[in-house]
Amino acid sequence: MEYRRFGKTEEKISVITLGGMRFKHGWDKPRDEIPSDTIAQCRNTVELSFKHGINHIETAYGYTKSEHTYGIVLNDELQLKRNSYYLMTKGDPETADETRKLIEEQLAALKTDYFDFYGWHGINNSDRFSVACKKNGPVEELLKLKEEGIIKHVGFSTHAPLNIILDSIQTGLFDFVNLHYYYFFQRNYGAIALAASKDMGVFIISPNDKGGQLFNPPDKLRKITSPATPIQWNARFCLSNPAIHTLSFGVTEPSHIDEMTGVFPTSIPLDANDRKTLKQLNNQVFADPYALYEGYDLENDPSGMNIPEFLRLRKLWKCYEMIDFCRYRYNDFNPYDHWIRSELATEENLKKINVQKVPDNIPLKEMLTECHQAFYKPEIKHI
Repeated sequence: MEYRRFGKTEEKISVITLGGMRFKHGWDKPRDEIPSDTIAQCRNTVELSFKHGINHIETAYGYTKSEHTYGIVLNDELQLKRNSYYLMTKGDPETADETRKLIEEQLAALKTDYFDFYGWHGINNSDRFSVACKKNGPVEELLKLKEEGIIKHVGFSTHAPLNIILDSIQTGLFDFVNLHYYYFFQRNYGAIALAASKDMGVFIISPNDKGGQLFNPPDKLRKITSPATPIQWNARFCLSNPAIHTLSFGVTEPSHIDEMTGVFPTSIPLDANDRKTLKQLNNQVFADPYALYEGYDLENDPSGMNIPEFLRLRKLWKCYEMIDFCRYRYNDFNPYDHWIRSELATEENLKKINVQKVPDNIPLKEMLTECHQAFYKPEIKHI
């Protein structure tokens, strides 16, 4: 295992974090009734992860059973000393009063009297930004709890467009940020650079799943990254940036630890072999004449579609044969869900595109129609 200083928090955390989303029955309600096989899986995972050097756990109120499961395992099952690991949790209360009440509930669930890191969960659009950062609002209350020693460091998590992330960082309210950034999604590089300029901790969300379902790669991708697996190469790619401090791995079984140990050693910058892989991956974009068009001028298009994200998925399909991942992500889009908000590329929505922003040489409507036909599988829904 390797460790990095988590920005101005000054805490030295493992570059792999043990996430808390994916335990058995984890999304079932009620949140405080934990099945024995969930506890057993969590206990075994924590023991194995800590044995291999992980010292940081990340969970959230929104992960339903996760906080209660960790509370039981860390304190009742394993009886670990509280100062032997770092604990991050998250929540999205909308007022100061709600914040106090939620923190008390989370402290009880996790059976602790303080949090090392607490993130406002999901500054995903301008409305959520306003709610979180308003005067006398929830983030200000989190900072008061920091002064009281109940929270050591305050941050935020985000699935937002880049401009919202930059605005959030610029507030100066936060010690760390949890965001998406992988080889197959590098849009947030500027946010990482800005966070680094402010000495913030940077936590990468879900590199193995949202980073491309790298645990189920197409043969083309597997061959390009060999002898590393796609998971291992992508982790080294992320960690070659010194401003990135830790990656969340959804460890739930021993094979995940085997993948993790193959990440090391990392190198800043990438070593010669990983640079060769990077060059090969970069060259794949020439397999399609339109893959370099990203469409970010069409953010907030009147169609309601997340056109840049659809074009990214199209590139992954055309250039890397990642069709399963594209279907997985496309069918999660929902116009009412701030986590992954978008209309789909239906015939009706295609008519609403602001075509004046589309370059003349880009057959955008045809490209999006092709994506919809290839990706849309209404029976596929994920968390």
